[in-house]
Amino acid sequence: MNHVTGRDPLVSTFRRHAIVAGILLVITGMIGIFLPAVMALTVTIFIGWLLVFGGLVAGYHVYKAYARRWLAWLKPFILIVIGALILWYPLPGAAALGLLLAVYFMIDAFANFSMGFDLRPLRGWGWMLVNGVLSLVLSVIILMGWPFDAVWMVGLLIGISLFFDGVVLLVLGASARRGR
Repeated sequence: MNHVTGRDPLVSTFRRHAIVAGILLVITGMIGIFLPAVMALTVTIFIGWLLVFGGLVAGYHVYKAYARRWLAWLKPFILIVIGALILWYPLPGAAALGLLLAVYFMIDAFANFSMGFDLRPLRGWGWMLVNGVLSLVLSVIILMGWPFDAVWMVGLLIGISLFFDGVVLLVLGASARRGR
């Protein structure tokens, strides 16, 4: 098993960016914690627009390359319709995002466990494991309250997750800065 040392280029690169990213994530997370409905609706609307834009780009590509094949128009159509539905009905969209968020937190937990073990024996590596446990707990909380608590819960849990992601980056960046 390969372990990262304090002289590894990965540590040098990680250290340079971890503190700035950590501060930004802590601030964004606090916004989500104190204004969960705003965070949930913002994320929902943002994703709706991303889907509409992705559908338009895919539609442009189909128009230029496959215009005569009707099946090629399926993907752009679905992207635009789903994006528009999320934009027109953001509350049910937030409930659907709650379910997707539960899956994301599960995947995030396993990614944090993996990264934590890869960073061992660096000082602070255990915080990645703590962050993984937190992500796993957040996933279970969403699944237990879904769909009734989805709107405020999505914003709050995104805020909590981003806050702790930022704290972990700050701790790891400060530890790497000391060269331990």
